[in-house]
Amino acid sequence: MTNEEKPKPKMGFTIIKNDPTDGHKGFGIGSLSLENVSPVIIDVAEGTAMVEIGAMHAKSDVERGIKFTTNHEDSAGGKDYWLVWVTIDHKEDGAYFAGVAACEMVVNREKRRGYKILADHVNKMDKSMKRNILVDHMDARSKGILAEFLQSHNEEMWNRSEQKLREDLA
Repeated sequence: MTNEEKPKPKMGFTIIKNDPTDGHKGFGIGSLSLENVSPVIIDVAEGTAMVEIGAMHAKSDVERGIKFTTNHEDSAGGKDYWLVWVTIDHKEDGAYFAGVAACEMVVNREKRRGYKILADHVNKMDKSMKRNILVDHMDARSKGILAEFLQSHNEEMWNRSEQKLREDLA
């Protein structure tokens, strides 16, 4: 039997806390901890941003009850949102916003339809966890909302963050 014929072993994605190995060697070594990643949803029309933990599993209040497709026309006339994956890390002088990556979302409540590309959301979460800043495709208003949100959340973390984040959101 060749490698192509063998069924791949299935391994569930587990969200774990703190040290995945907790001192022992074995299962969990090398697992990613999502403890420092937070989904922030920006409501462009309302001009608001808030942490929405439910978005971690595509179950935020915005996404609930909506059938999502990859076709923009299905959600025509809907509200624009950004799902922004924010990763926090620590330097010698304290915590900072290490990775920030935004994904587009449109929700039409009346039609109960929405637009998003799930693969993009997963890839952007991964990019954020790898300490990338990906916000240049956002509109200026949304960048401003996000910058204000991050600053008001914790100005010291904002100031310790990479210059690129502050420039890209300016």
